[in-house]
Amino acid sequence: MTDEILAEVRAAKDALAAQHGGSLRSLYAAIKQGEAELQAKGIRVIPPPGSPVCLPSTALQRMRFSRHKY
Repeated sequence: MTDEILAEVRAAKDALAAQHGGSLRSLYAAIKQGEAELQAKGIRVIPPPGSPVCLPSTALQRMRFSRHKY
């Protein structure tokens, strides 16, 4: 990534941290509230996938074991 992109990502992270006083609990609560508002509007919120450890056929798992010489 370029320095401009990293600077933009870090600025967004710092702005979010400032909005919530650096509290991860506050940030999490705001995210959950936003999800609830979207669901109330009828927008489907898709949960993140489960742990890759539980999904042996994922690309991540195939990459982890691709370097092994059996």
